[in-house]
Amino acid sequence: MTVHQLSVYIENKSGALVSVLRLLKQEKIQLIASTIADTVDYGIFRIICSQPEKAYKVLKDAGVAVSLCEVFAVELDDRPGMAADAIELFASEGISLAYLYSFLLNGKGVLIFRTDNPEKAAEVITSHGLNIIKEKDLSLLV
Repeated sequence: MTVHQLSVYIENKSGALVSVLRLLKQEKIQLIASTIADTVDYGIFRIICSQPEKAYKVLKDAGVAVSLCEVFAVELDDRPGMAADAIELFASEGISLAYLYSFLLNGKGVLIFRTDNPEKAAEVITSHGLNIIKEKDLSLLV
């Protein structure tokens, strides 16, 4: 896996998300992609950003519940069905995805995902010629 992702655990209350975003803004950390999954009591704000290690430290020092993990970032052509084709490759090998989100960047589709079997996922990516985006390359695009 090649990209660091922050998972920020925030309460489902007014202003909680804003306070996290302000901390990142003050440190001039650029968000590249983000998504929020919610539960009854809190949300998980997943972030791909320009400086993940710095963002982690800033949030941790501010008392924010945050974790840092590695996820896959796969670049796809921006054509209908490309995400379906890529995900089908993993499914056909019995690889399940814990979560996935996507976005467009510089005319390319990007799939961000975490899996229960990263070693096998890496083999599938390599054997099918999918393009993995490395963190240093992603940061250069913003």
